[in-house]
Amino acid sequence: MTFMPWSKGLEIGIEEIDKQHRWLFELTNRLHKIINNNETQHPEIQHALEQLVDYTMNHFIIEEELFERLGYPETDAHKAQHNVFCHNVMDLLVRHDSGEVVNTEMLKLLKDWLLHHICTVDKAYVAHFRAHKVAPDPLTPEPKPVN
Repeated sequence: MTFMPWSKGLEIGIEEIDKQHRWLFELTNRLHKIINNNETQHPEIQHALEQLVDYTMNHFIIEEELFERLGYPETDAHKAQHNVFCHNVMDLLVRHDSGEVVNTEMLKLLKDWLLHHICTVDKAYVAHFRAHKVAPDPLTPEPKPVN
């Protein structure tokens, strides 16, 4: 059974952001599998933490650039949440590097982030993005190809 299964209901409708969110789910599931196998010092854990640092930098830059460009009214609050997550990931990486086992805490952070941030906070900007034609409107049918 998958720890954090991806579903269509998690998509926000912006292909690049959905792709990055799916990747984060995949990473979380790989980590869960490693940790469940009691491989607390597995090299993949270090690699995953480093990937999380890269992810947060790249993914958040994309979202935040869209917020600024589209004048999203909740930009500051959303950025503040990104900053807290980045701080927490960096803290886990530093503690892991010093030999501390942070596996359970890392999975909890990822699960909480995925369920709350993506499903609630990220989905809150979709209406604003749709109004600016960045995200498709699910009620508007896709144009059919002309034969």
